[in-house]
Amino acid sequence: MNKILDAQDIHKTYFLKNEDVNVLQGINLEVNRGDFVVILGPSGSGKSTLLNILGSLDYPTRGRIWFDDQDLFAHHDHELSRIRNAKIGFVFQFHHLLSEFTALENIALPKLELGAKSRDAYARAGELLEKFGMADKHNRFPDELSGGERQRVAVARALVNDPLLILADEPTGNLDSANTAKLLGVFARLKQENRTIILVTHSLDIAKLGTNVYNLKEGRLI
Repeated sequence: MNKILDAQDIHKTYFLKNEDVNVLQGINLEVNRGDFVVILGPSGSGKSTLLNILGSLDYPTRGRIWFDDQDLFAHHDHELSRIRNAKIGFVFQFHHLLSEFTALENIALPKLELGAKSRDAYARAGELLEKFGMADKHNRFPDELSGGERQRVAVARALVNDPLLILADEPTGNLDSANTAKLLGVFARLKQENRTIILVTHSLDIAKLGTNVYNLKEGRLI
């Protein structure tokens, strides 16, 4: 089956003390293998909320998500965590690298958590660093890397388990123009490799990479 993700009637409401805030109001989204989906929208439009729900980091108020032919939220938290680690790669605006680990160790960690042998996990991490032009950064800690380098390490970490789906939340949001161009080159390469990607952004330049482009407006995808 070509379809990798099918989100059906996704709603998200935050129940505050004095009001209910309806962030997502009936999102429907189908993603096929090899799609590069870009979701545009300004800050506060609900892009990150939607991405977190698609990646099972958050629960919808209403709606269902089928991922890899499974009803995602039919699983318990422990099983959801295993599915995320094995099948979904996350790239966040703030890289969330662990400061006490080197670049190589940060990348290898998700593979080690799945029970891979250290030798295999570190070999794969090294391959990814070389792929992204950072073969000389194996033993650098995050605070010894530039913002662009940290974000490339974050992308490598997202790829280490060869996930079915990559979710990226404003990955260039904190980068200057030069590092943004380098990271866009990384995503262009992933697109050429037929990776399945959902990326949220407010940048029209990034949207040009998309095979499917949506605008999130008033809680709905257009």
